[in-house]
Amino acid sequence: MIGVLFDILWIPIGGFLSFLIFISAINKSIGVRKAYVNLLLRIFEYGRVSIETASKENQHIQNPKTDDKQGVQLVDDADSKEGTNGATLITRDAVLLPQPQEPAPEKPVSSTKDEINFDFEKCLDYVKSGVEAIIEDDVTSRFEAEELKSWNMLTRTNRHYEFISWKITSIWVFGFFIRYVILMPLRVLVCFVGVLFAVLSNSIVACLPFRFVRLSLASLSFKITFRLISSSMSSFIKFHNKQYKPTVSGFCVANHTSPLDVAILSTDCTYSLIGQRHGGFLGVLQRALARASPHIWFERGEAKDRHLVAERLKQHVSDPNNPPILIFPEGTCINNTSVMQFKKGSFEVGGVIYPVAIKYDPRFGDAFWNSAKYSMMQYLYMMMTSWAIVCDVWYLPPMYRQEGESAIDFANRVKSVIAKQGGLIDLVWDGQLKRMKPKKEWREIQQVEFANRLKSDST
Repeated sequence: MIGVLFDILWIPIGGFLSFLIFISAINKSIGVRKAYVNLLLRIFEYGRVSIETASKENQHIQNPKTDDKQGVQLVDDADSKEGTNGATLITRDAVLLPQPQEPAPEKPVSSTKDEINFDFEKCLDYVKSGVEAIIEDDVTSRFEAEELKSWNMLTRTNRHYEFISWKITSIWVFGFFIRYVILMPLRVLVCFVGVLFAVLSNSIVACLPFRFVRLSLASLSFKITFRLISSSMSSFIKFHNKQYKPTVSGFCVANHTSPLDVAILSTDCTYSLIGQRHGGFLGVLQRALARASPHIWFERGEAKDRHLVAERLKQHVSDPNNPPILIFPEGTCINNTSVMQFKKGSFEVGGVIYPVAIKYDPRFGDAFWNSAKYSMMQYLYMMMTSWAIVCDVWYLPPMYRQEGESAIDFANRVKSVIAKQGGLIDLVWDGQLKRMKPKKEWREIQQVEFANRLKSDST
């Protein structure tokens, strides 16, 4: 029975995979994913209207005197209260920031010891900031799934309306069947073919004697590999400002939401990747890519050696034939609402910086990887069972470090440009705060600032 089924299916499946590899090689689309995304938008809109109607009817049943405006209040209140993670619920003056304050002007030395007259009201700003931070701070909310304004037929989101009416229940059950029974097996198969293609093609390309031919074919193999992998997630990507696409050796710097960021960007341009060596699935892909392309992989101990990392980066960008290095300076995944502090390492090396902004559409699936909650395999499983991965990518004009500009100021300038283009909140906080406590220096700066306030008020 299995043999007969295989004889029947291997021809259409083989033809489908061959066609997929072909259109990935020529970077063309036949419009299937675009039509699929547009269909999903119509279904989501129908679901939104149905949910509002069902909510109004349920409200009328519970309270017959409720008018139409109050009937839809159930849905409207939820939308207004959720206030997506991108918009803070509390408006506050930034009192505590992780950056040095301007030094206070020196006062003439006095023979008498400075007297500080303490009034409780002088610390109210700090008490207010502390209470607001307990309610909702600017850091921890960036490592939680982005909230949705309307339900996308996925029960893993913040909304659960699957049983609000028989129409919504029918759509949800049918969507569940499509995602888990039809799409997921096909996506797993396409992803496996992508990794297998990377292993085989790079092994062959690595044997070619001429460097120019080897690099050209390695670049094509690189892009086909990630086009196949992105296709396995039903990715629909819109690239903007292609005239600014990285062309020569340097650094491509982007905000970081997901491990899929690499696959998304690599469908349109060839990059050299940098990172720690891994085992398992990622290790197989890393070793395959490194056979024919100049990628930079570090052992765990080497990655902590900043001088060694900087030296290898300089060696790479000094060769104009090398592809630009793709780097995510935040060092951790942020939930598609903000951009957090950029590490200064790649901005110290020198060379051109190509800023890139990435913004995902959360209606089709949450691309954010919460590494503290989900393993890599769990995350890939969630992506394989989402509706699709839809995102916009903006290439921005190349940027150079100005004369007299520090690496930190340059990193902040690049971060600001990316945040503005992607519609993201520009935060000064270090993303590593989700794994570590605030630095001692930050607390000392605030202590000094508070003491200076008391002194100035007492004079």
